[in-house]
Order: sequence, then C-alpha cells, then structure tokens
Amino acid sequence: MIPVLSRAQMRAFDKHAIAACRVPSIVLMENAGRGAADVVERDALGGRVDGKRVVVVCGVGNNGGDGFVVGRHLVARGARVDAWLAGEATKMTADCRANYDAFVGLGGRVDVVSPTTLDALRVALAASDVVVDALFGTGLDRPLGDLFAGIVGFVNDARVRKVALDVPSGMSADTGVAMGTAVRADFTVTFAHLKLGHVTGQGAHLSGVVRVVDIGVPPSIRAEQAAALTEARDVRALVSPRPVDSHKYRAGHVAVIAGSLGKIGAALMSAHGALRGGAGAATIVTWPDAATALESRVVEVMTARIADGGVLTEELDAALVNKRAVVVGPGFGTGVRAREAVRHVLGTYKGPIVVDADALTMHAKVLEEFAIASGRAILTPHSGELGRLLGITSEEVESDRFAAARTAAARSASVVVLKGPYTVIASPDGRLVVNPTGNPALATAGSGDVLAGLLGALACSLPPFEAAWCAAYLHGAAGDSWKAKNGDRGLLASAIADEVPGVLRDLLAG
Repeated sequence: MIPVLSRAQMRAFDKHAIAACRVPSIVLMENAGRGAADVVERDALGGRVDGKRVVVVCGVGNNGGDGFVVGRHLVARGARVDAWLAGEATKMTADCRANYDAFVGLGGRVDVVSPTTLDALRVALAASDVVVDALFGTGLDRPLGDLFAGIVGFVNDARVRKVALDVPSGMSADTGVAMGTAVRADFTVTFAHLKLGHVTGQGAHLSGVVRVVDIGVPPSIRAEQAAALTEARDVRALVSPRPVDSHKYRAGHVAVIAGSLGKIGAALMSAHGALRGGAGAATIVTWPDAATALESRVVEVMTARIADGGVLTEELDAALVNKRAVVVGPGFGTGVRAREAVRHVLGTYKGPIVVDADALTMHAKVLEEFAIASGRAILTPHSGELGRLLGITSEEVESDRFAAARTAAARSASVVVLKGPYTVIASPDGRLVVNPTGNPALATAGSGDVLAGLLGALACSLPPFEAAWCAAYLHGAAGDSWKAKNGDRGLLASAIADEVPGVLRDLLAG
C-alpha cells in the first residue's frame, strides 16, 4: 500500500531527514524543485520548454523557495520565467531567500505582488503557458487573507495550465477542504509522500493529477503514516484463484436480509453483487409479500420468508443456518419488526455482518449499539448516513472524512466504509485505508447495494477490515472498467456487478 501522511507527519519526516539523516534542508528543497520542474516540462508543457512562458507565484515560506527552484531549472532549460513574490521579502525563510538569490543571480526577474501590481500580474498570467502555484504548502491552517485570496482568484481565472507545489494554495493538507478559496490545479506535484487532502473528493477536485516526486531520501525513513492507499497488488495478495476442488458452499453462502414490497430492487442488487463477487450461493431473506414479488424475478438467487405467522427470531435463525456472511438493510424498512430483526442478527449471528441502508438509518444517533456485534459488523454509510449516525450534518462529515470515519469505527467497534470519491475504510483500532478506484459513473441508484453484496462475498473468506477495502477496490475498478468502454454516465447497478468477474480475472492475471 502507498503511505499517505498528515501535515504533522510530513513535517516530522522532513525534520528527521534533516536532523537524523543529516540531509541539509536546502538539498531537500533543491530535489523537490527539480522534480517539480520535470513535471512542469513533461506534463504541463508537453515536453517542450524552450521559449515557453511560465509564471511562478511564490510565497515567502519554503513553498516559495520550491517555486524559485522550479523557476531556476526552467530558465536553465530555455523557458521565459516571470517570478512574483507575494509577501514581505524580509520574512522569507533562509532557504527561500537562498533560492530567490540564485534565481535572481541567473538573471531572473522577481516582481512583488501588491494591491497596485495586481493588474500587471493578471496580464502576465494571461500571457503565460503555465502558472506555478508556490504560495503556500502543507503548513497553511487558516483561510487566505484578502491579498492572497485575490491572487488565487487571478490564478484560477487564467486560461492556462496550473501546477501546484505540494498542495494547491488554500487547500487543507489534512482534509482536502478549501479554506475559503483555493487554487484549482491541473497538476499537483507533491513531495516524498501523498498527503491526506489529496485523497478526498474535494481535494482531488482541487489538486487535479497528483505526481509524487522524490526528494533524495528514502520514503521509508519514517514509519508513521495516517492512512494507506490500496494498490492492485494488495488485493491480488488476498484474493486467490479457487482450488480445483471448490464447490458452492466452500465458496460461501451469503444471506441478504433485505427488500420490502416496492423496494425489492435493493435486495436483488445486493444478491447479484454477492454472486458476481464470488459467493457460491445467495439467499434473500425477506418479508412474505416481498418474497412473493421476488420469486418471479430471480433465477440464481434463493428466497426465504420471515415473520409469516411465526416467531421472527426463530425464523431468522433458521434462515441463517450455514450462511457464511450476512448483508442486512437494503430496502428492508425501518419499522418495529425490521428493527427487531436487525437487533437479533447483530446480537446473535457469529459471522461477518454487512450493515447497509435501512439498517444504518434505524441506528441514527445510537451508533454504539453496533458494538453488540463484537467487531463482526461492517458499516457502509455514505456521508449523509454517517452524519445521522454521529448526530452531525453530512457537510461536517465531508469537512474531515478521515476523522468522521475513525470516530465512527471506534464508537461502534465496527469496520466503517465511508463511501464516496476516495472511499475511506476505518478499523476500530485506528487503521485507515483509502480506495483509489472509481469514477462519477458509479453515482447511480443501487451502486451501494452492489457494494454491500460484493463485500458480503469477500467476507466469506477474509477478515472484516480486509474484506472491506478489497470490496471497495473491486467495486471502483468495475466502475472504471465500464467507464473505459461507455463513458461517465448511464451505468446501471447490475452492470457494476457484471464487470466484477472480468476485473478479478485481470487482477489475478497480474
């Protein structure tokens, strides 16, 4: 997995490289700036630098120093570089000042941004081929002041390629949220490690394509990381080819406690996801009227009735015999009988339990009740559902997805899968995994139901946390596979499930 660091962890990484490894800070800055210049040349300028016009907007901190290194290297390669300094020159850090002097020493010109020179900056931006944002790096923890907000506005308005250094100025390195306003970059060159803010939906929108560049020290010199980004090889290591003597019950039988009259589609999608994800069998356990409606729709899926004149708990126990995993909630309802059924499953079933949709809704503000499952539950909320569970708004969840997911996992003693762009998977012990796959085509009704079923299939053979991040990866990869053939809209949930076997085939083939 790829390490993802917080702002504090990146600061500690740099400090360790300087103090313990004895690599001078100015060497780290030189390596970072040279790597960023390579990205500007290759990605933003198409490999042709000579004669191109580049505007570098620098702050007075170390991010500004990185910008002056970029400017110097681009000048040496033949670019026409206009550098602008935003802030008081007397407040430049030592490394920023050294690289400012080196840029000027090579004949580079630096103009100072002030209220009276903003129009000149706007003209320079309009005439450039690329603008490099080197105003603020990961250290920014407050909204930009008026002058800097104005600069960011000019940068965003310029119809040129934009390259941000480390993080787009104005974006929180820890949450990906714009603190008032932020640069909207086409590319972001980040140094040594990804930052948390890059792997959020909002942060990805601001960052554009993120490139990680080497700064001249091994990335492993510090072990601390806030999260990890899943790679294909991580999933491949856990999802093995089936042995020759496999049969359907060894593959795993998943019970899907879901559906109600008028909402049978959710149950169907979950069961379909389970079978396409590798379960050997799937049974939809549901109310009698829903079962009757389902039986004319299903071929590969079995059905079982509950609460048909008998004792609900006994009927559930009978339906769950020999089931390897349970999915509960999609379209199930939130009435008294549904609540009784969910409570009974959480308290008595001894295997993994994927909790989705209505089974989440009925636990609004009582998140701790999931602890009765003793770590076997896997909660799959989107931000609205997680907000209801935590008693906060979805906007508050999105303002710090990592903290929200980690808090929910700790309070519920459950694995939490916070769905959305860069799905976050949190373990009760504090571990965080971020999923890199997926695209906007997955914003379709039933997508989450398919994920719940797929997760149920993987939970037949993997521990809850590993099953969760593998399922998120495969679900997103299925969406990516479909998008490559069809575009970013029109995806049906059943098609997500149908893409999974091909994704698994390609994954296992390496």
